[in-house]
Amino acid sequence: MSISEDLVRQIILEVLQQMHPSGEMALAQEEMAAKPVPFRELGIARPGQEPHEVVIGIPPAFGVAMNKTITGIPHAAVLREVMAGIEEEGLRPRVVRVNKTADVAFIGHEAAKLSGSGIGIGILSRGTTVIHQKDLAPLQNLELFPQSPLLELETFRAIGKNAARYAKGETPNPVPVRNDPMARPSYQGLAALLHNKEVQYVHPDAPSVELAVDF
Repeated sequence: MSISEDLVRQIILEVLQQMHPSGEMALAQEEMAAKPVPFRELGIARPGQEPHEVVIGIPPAFGVAMNKTITGIPHAAVLREVMAGIEEEGLRPRVVRVNKTADVAFIGHEAAKLSGSGIGIGILSRGTTVIHQKDLAPLQNLELFPQSPLLELETFRAIGKNAARYAKGETPNPVPVRNDPMARPSYQGLAALLHNKEVQYVHPDAPSVELAVDF
């Protein structure tokens, strides 16, 4: 018996229906439907020369084919908070779409390499986030936020602030996050669905693109 992606999707949605009969099930059925983020492409992303900037790296589907995190936070709101956190520290945010991967570590590392300060943030469509530094190996990082269901708007703003503090040469305390051992088993099926959708938009040979966000 062959198992198709549609069958896997059906099984996961049935499990989610039993575990979350309202909120998360509705989110899964919507498949992250929301208004796209108002991006404008500015051309191929180049390494920055400005030491007072932090680059935010996002995957190909972010804000376009997928528009909410795993808990339903609109991507536009996520970007607003991260950018506001950076600006509150007196630095400038720059947004780059990393087309070649849907791996948060490599997105964050690419953002850091393009950043004039050497500090970058990677954010997946489902919300998983990392603060990275260009001199670190891709699978190392400054701060990692792997439990996307536990990330709230206040967390994203704090992530932006901490990234800016690293860019200024400071050593901030890590961003505090909630801990829920049930978050992983509760959302694992939905996370798999969202990951499968995300990777469909990856173009390994495509360059990263700089974006303007017209909020």
